Amino acid sequence: MTFFIDDPRLPDDVTIAALRALAESMAREAGALVREGRPEHVEVAATKSSAVDVVTAMDAESEALLRRIIARERPDDAILGEEEGASEGTSGLTWVIDPIDGTVNYLYSVASYAISVAVVVGPPDPAQWTVLAGAVHSIVDGRTWTAGLGAGATLDGEPVRVNPAGPLATSLVGTGFAYDAERRRHQAEVLTTVLPQVRDIRRLGSAAIDLCLVATGSLDLYYERGLNPWDLAAGALVAQEAGALVTGLRGRPAGADMTVAGPPAAVDALVAILESAGADSGV
Repeated sequence: MTFFIDDPRLPDDVTIAALRALAESMAREAGALVREGRPEHVEVAATKSSAVDVVTAMDAESEALLRRIIARERPDDAILGEEEGASEGTSGLTWVIDPIDGTVNYLYSVASYAISVAVVVGPPDPAQWTVLAGAVHSIVDGRTWTAGLGAGATLDGEPVRVNPAGPLATSLVGTGFAYDAERRRHQAEVLTTVLPQVRDIRRLGSAAIDLCLVATGSLDLYYERGLNPWDLAAGALVAQEAGALVTGLRGRPAGADMTVAGPPAAVDALVAILESAGADSGV
């Protein structure tokens, strides 16, 4: 699907290029807040789905900053954020924001955590929306990936492209794990099927960064079950605009059931393995 500047699904006063620039600016500003405001010892402020699914005070501060910027720059747009949920708008656009993707890494000072900002048209559901623009800002090292629908993807302004599809046996694959203990047990079983058939597995702890690493060729493939809309929105667009196929299993789109990303032929091979392993079944 391609959007043009005068596409009737876009508000009259906006272009994809402008949305992309705003997403990047927002991600960088929130990244600076998180990076410069990190205390020596980070404390857990709350938990969500389980005792290991943590929230810090900085998660809330970062999301509040992003919401303030949207309210100032695009007051008619809706917002879907990880910490504060959904707020309604009238423009038809929704900003999908993750104030710190990889909060456990932030908690432990492990380098892989990011700000993820995307803007979508349609329902705030990966199965139904169209992502127009997005940015992922890696907080520790300052790398910033951006993408616009039909306009390609960049890392710090330079175009990026996925690796050519190769055999699974020589493919480096990223993945992630859920917070629910029963789902983790099943994911570990699936991993025993996948691992012998690939070069190796990496678990870095930030889905947004993982998807962007596929875009730059630092990972050949990526799969994960249980991603939320804010985990997926910006990184998936970056990967797609860099030439990746981003999909689910059994003909379904990417989303909570499963997300698989990489060059199309290699994705097809990995999808077949995941389907045979029942990676989307059970809890």
